[in-house]
Parts: sequence; C-alpha cells; structure tokens
Amino acid sequence: MEHGLNHPWRIEKSYFQQGVSLLCGVDEAGAGPLAGPVYAAAVILPPYCEIEGLNDSKKLTEKKRELLFDEIIGKATAYAVATSSEAEIDEINILNARMLAMDRAIAALPLTPELALIDGNRSVGIHCPNVTVVGGDGKSASIAAASILAKVSRDRYVTEVLDKEYPQYQFARHKGYGTKLHYAMLDQFGPCPAHRKTFLKKWEAKR
Repeated sequence: MEHGLNHPWRIEKSYFQQGVSLLCGVDEAGAGPLAGPVYAAAVILPPYCEIEGLNDSKKLTEKKRELLFDEIIGKATAYAVATSSEAEIDEINILNARMLAMDRAIAALPLTPELALIDGNRSVGIHCPNVTVVGGDGKSASIAAASILAKVSRDRYVTEVLDKEYPQYQFARHKGYGTKLHYAMLDQFGPCPAHRKTFLKKWEAKR
C-alpha cells in the first residue's frame, strides 16, 4: 500500500539546517510522448507543510493528482509552470528541452529561490544554484509537488487543447504517448503540427 513519501522533508531539512531558507523543487512531465510540449514546474512550499498523500505523480491516480494539484497551489508559497515546445524539442533534443522548461519554471517563480532541488541526475542549463536528486519525486516533498503540477498541467493541455484541436488523433485517450491507438491514428492521418518530428523517425522508417 502506498502511503506517500516516507520522510518527505528529509532532503529539504538538511539544507534548512545549513541556512537555506527558500528552496524550490523542480520536475518535468511529458518527456516520452510523441506529441505536445514538455512541461515543468517549480514549487516553493512552506517548510514542513503537510500535504496528505503527496508522492511521485506517476504513482498516483489521475483523480488523486487532480485533488493534490488544487491543494498544492493553495498551500504553496510560490509556484510556476513552464513549457518547451515541440519545435524546441526537435531543434535542441528532448534532454535539453527538459532542462530549458525547468529553467523557465524556476525563472517564472515570483520569488527567487536560494536553491533548486532538481529531479534526476542532470542540471546543465539551469541557472539557479541547484542540487540534483535521483528519484527526487519519490524522496522530496518539494519535488513531488512539482511533479504533480507538471503532470496535471500537461494532461490538461493534451485533453483540453490538443484533443479539441486535433480530434482525429484521440489525444485525450492516450495523452500523446506512443500507444497502439496513437500509432494507428498516425497511420491513418499522418502527423499534425503538434507531433515531435524527431520522435517519429521509427514510425516513418516502417512506412
């Protein structure tokens, strides 16, 4: 049974004890899909703020993510969501586009954090002083909160914008991921402007 993070503030606490008073958690969502931008969020929570059920967004149901989304933005000291477009992904590759989206999210915060906790093992291109945390969305309250804001924001964009703009691809059903249905729609209709061209090379090679 998943009960959220075991020690949600352990990582943050070590930095608070070193004198850091304002830190943010940063994560992204949507690195893998064939279409749509990659999303990132940066969140500054009040120290030791309790949010029941907070966890890595991938371990939560869609309904739980939606509920936590509202609670996080209600309790956060500051938060921001940013994107890197399909064109940018194709131009600079998904890894650099992820970093760009995370850097933009931090820059969009109304407060300037002293330190950013970045999910993963890479932070090249992020201008704020930072520390990387591998598996951070399952270890840090701040990163877990960011993972939920990024994931919910992206899912809402795909279902409320892309699905309505390009109904033939049924984006609301597969969220842009490379499912059997999505590939069947690509076979039938070809790519649309929302598709990442560099992600379709294998599909194009099979045609």
